[in-house]
Amino acid sequence: MAITKEQVKHVAKLARLKLNEEELESHTKELSSILDYMEKLNELDTSNVEPLTHPIENKNVFREDKLGVSVKTEDALKNAPQKTDKYFKVPKVIKSNKK
Repeated sequence: MAITKEQVKHVAKLARLKLNEEELESHTKELSSILDYMEKLNELDTSNVEPLTHPIENKNVFREDKLGVSVKTEDALKNAPQKTDKYFKVPKVIKSNKK
């Protein structure tokens, strides 16, 4: 399936691309070869092929949630450079609009 320069110009305009004459010629050839390849794929019999949402099967890799021992507050704060009784103390990063 051949694609014309006018079609490439139209797509470039939609994509807000400015193509010079050399780029226009190059993209026309490249897009035509891509479409030719897609036409070749259409020749395959896919009547018994199940459609895919992704080419690779994904499986859930999450571990099972298990109740366990948590880190004690004192141990978590042991090496903190600044802390209060129960919390890490960090610099304020949210600005207030109050005057």
